[in-house]
Amino acid sequence: MRLKFGYIALICIGILLPKQFYAQKIKNDSIENPMDLLGEVTDDFQENFFEALKQKAIENYELALTALNKAEKAAKSQENKAVVFFEMGKNHSYLKHYALAEESFNKVLKSEGDKPDVLEQLYELFYQQKEYEKSIPLVQKLIVFDDDYKEDLANLYTLTKQYDKALTALDELEELWGESDIRNALRAQIYRVTGNTKGAIENLEQKIEENPKNEKEYLNLIFLYSDQGNKEKAFEAAKELLKQKPKSQLVHLALYKFYLDEDNSAEAIKSMKIVFSSEAFDKETKYKVLGDFIQFVNENPEYESELAEIVTQFSVENGRVYEKLGEYYVAKNRKEDALRFYEKGISQDPDNYNLLKNTLLLQIGFQKYDAAEKLSSQGLEVFPAQALLYLLNGVANNGLQKSDAAIESLETGLDFIFEDPKMESDFYTQLSLAFSTKGDSKKAKLYADKASKTKITN
Repeated sequence: MRLKFGYIALICIGILLPKQFYAQKIKNDSIENPMDLLGEVTDDFQENFFEALKQKAIENYELALTALNKAEKAAKSQENKAVVFFEMGKNHSYLKHYALAEESFNKVLKSEGDKPDVLEQLYELFYQQKEYEKSIPLVQKLIVFDDDYKEDLANLYTLTKQYDKALTALDELEELWGESDIRNALRAQIYRVTGNTKGAIENLEQKIEENPKNEKEYLNLIFLYSDQGNKEKAFEAAKELLKQKPKSQLVHLALYKFYLDEDNSAEAIKSMKIVFSSEAFDKETKYKVLGDFIQFVNENPEYESELAEIVTQFSVENGRVYEKLGEYYVAKNRKEDALRFYEKGISQDPDNYNLLKNTLLLQIGFQKYDAAEKLSSQGLEVFPAQALLYLLNGVANNGLQKSDAAIESLETGLDFIFEDPKMESDFYTQLSLAFSTKGDSKKAKLYADKASKTKITN
């Protein structure tokens, strides 16, 4: 059975934690291995049926259906036809012939009863089309064969906005199997959609009362209070969590914001440093916190010395960290500092095109042509179709008086310009300069005229 659900977002003070539902394979009472059920068949049936399986295996679904139509005509029993219809349904599904696939699967169910693998295929077919209402009765039948489908049912009730039924199903699952992150996320999602924040808070407070050391429930409660705009309650919950679990790292993702709001800079920085050094957070979360820290330093420049220290707190690669620091210094018009961080960043993250571009522009601005020529050449190995890199390479070579290299790069780059008259004009200007340096005044004038005409036209 293929993956049915993408993910449900568990929102926990701003973090998205992806979770997935997988339907379990049902092994009993199946026609998944069709040859086991064929029994005695004619040579014509067997030849066409095997041909269909072969064509399906190599994704020639139309040819597989042609062979299956022949096999159906040669079938001598209802059981043989059922196996053929089952294969027809799968091939129609692959071709996105959804109506025909549904018709084929229903033929099998009509003749053979509720075979679980056929129900699974039909359920997947409906789910692909977002036919959630039609999926529900199928899942209710599948639960008889596999209890895991009860979780699917709760999700389907949510997708069809039958929230009371979904919550009832979740309560039954919790009583049966206990808590799970996936079900808690689904419950939180329902509370958010229905606006039943009070119910969500009461549910979490009850769980915390039963287990005061439950970090996850505290975090969800902090988020709910924050989402409701009740920062005071959220802050209280965060401090209570820290009291219950002094070594908690996750709580600091909320605490630093609360500390900033009350102008407690020392504690805010302390919490942010814990986030940066912790392995409990992914790099995207850390980058967001870094963005907040840079904004804080922008408003409180006396803490600027902390920026360099913050970089060392990261336990992940620092390419994007340096990029953000560079952006901060560019905004401050401190371009030399920005370039210093950009160059550190691009050395660790050479596949970051935006960082590459910004580094090159500053290098050329400071006439660091050797560095720009080397970096743009390396960049073209990674991004061989980026016209701007050819232009910047040409500018760098012109700055180094390497006319032939500049001409080669610029002429190549012209082929990659797409409806950008300004860039085209820049290419012609640089080509004119290169030919002028080389002493070819005729071509220098030719490209200067092209640059002028391009500007006039556009």
